[in-house]
Amino acid sequence: MINVGFYYKVKRGFEKDFENKFKEVLSYLRANADGFVDAKLYKNVDEPSEYLIYSVWRDLDSFKKFVSSSAYKNTVNYGKSIIESKPIHRILQEIND
Repeated sequence: MINVGFYYKVKRGFEKDFENKFKEVLSYLRANADGFVDAKLYKNVDEPSEYLIYSVWRDLDSFKKFVSSSAYKNTVNYGKSIIESKPIHRILQEIND
C-alpha cells in the first residue's frame, strides 16, 4: 500500500468549488481507477483555505497510472484557476513488520 498526501492552498472564495471537485474526482476514482482504495478530504482548522487530500492506493504503479491519465490532467488544469500556490504532494509507502 502507498498513501499520498496532496496539500493545497485554495484561493479565498473557491473553497466550496474545491470541495465539490474533490467529490467528483472521488466518484471517478471509485468507478474507474484500478488500484485506488480510498481518499478523504481534510480542511485546516486554523486556515480554512488549506486542504489535505489523503489517498490510499494498492501500489505505486496504480497511482502513477492515474496521475498520467487525462482525467488527472484535466483536474490539474481546472485546479490552476482556484489554487493559490503550487500544491505539495507526498507519497508514502506503508512499512510492514
